[in-house]
This record gives sequence, C-alpha cells and structure tokens, in this order.
Amino acid sequence: MKLNLDVNTLIDTLAERLRDDPIMGKAPCMVGIRTGGVWIAERLHAALGLEMPLGVLDISFYRDDFSRVGLNPTVRPSDIPWDVEGSRIILVDDVLYTGRTIRAALNELFDYGRPDEVLLTTLVERPGCRELPICAKYVGATVNCDQAVKLSGPEPLELNIVERKAEVA
Repeated sequence: MKLNLDVNTLIDTLAERLRDDPIMGKAPCMVGIRTGGVWIAERLHAALGLEMPLGVLDISFYRDDFSRVGLNPTVRPSDIPWDVEGSRIILVDDVLYTGRTIRAALNELFDYGRPDEVLLTTLVERPGCRELPICAKYVGATVNCDQAVKLSGPEPLELNIVERKAEVA
C-alpha cells in the first residue's frame, strides 16, 4: 500500500505551530539536516520570515554507524553562518526514525558552540522505532514504524509512504 502525503500542507501546519511557540520571540536561527531536512527548513525559514540565514548540517562524520555504512560519496561541508553560542535554534529534519541522526546533529552543533535552546521539528515521525530518547516538539505527520518513508525533491518536493509487506515465514 502506498500513501502520499501533501508536503506543502504538512509544512504549513509546522509553520503555524512554530509561529505560536515562545522561541519565535527570541530571534531563533534555523538549521536543516542535509538533505531532506534542508529542503523542509528552506520552506519553513521562508514561511516564518526568519532574519538570520539558514544553517545547514551535513552529519556524515558524526554518525555512530560510520564504520558500518561508510562515507557517503556526496559529503558536503556544513554551513552555520551565525554564532551558535547562546543562540536559540530550530533544528529541522525530514524523518525522525531511530534518533541517531538527531544525536549526530546535536553533537555537531555543540562543536560550534553551546546554544541556549534547541527545538526539534520534523516532517514525519516513525514512533516505535526509536533507539535513543529523542523526540520532536513539532511533527507534521506520524506513520507506523513498519512504513518506509521517502522524501524526494527539492522540486517538486514529494513525500511517499510505503507499507512494507509482511514476510511469509
């Protein structure tokens, strides 16, 4: 079974929720995790009219499974164009699955400095699959752990959810 969710509607919903969050009164900065998180962050950043430029993290060297999966051949540098120390950051990713990507992103952010606050928002969450105690404050959609999530883009930006078939024993 294939389920398509409207990415623009999910991003609009996330932007509405973020507008009402107290962090918005504190001049937040936004960071997207490469690749899908950056695509979502670009749209949220524009919708919220944030003043500071968008930051980008490539967490490839911060992954704890680096020795198993190897280096991604398209590793690009991270770009944080403002001082992380004392900042308030909205961290954006496309899918929250095991929590390991977010852990890696937080490790990299803290290498830049110590932010006062980090708020996590994600387009899709897959609860029941978490390996680390990480949760997002704002989630666009929740899908089952056994559903595969594929975000493609950036233009057009599309989200596909595919139910994995149960294996026959």
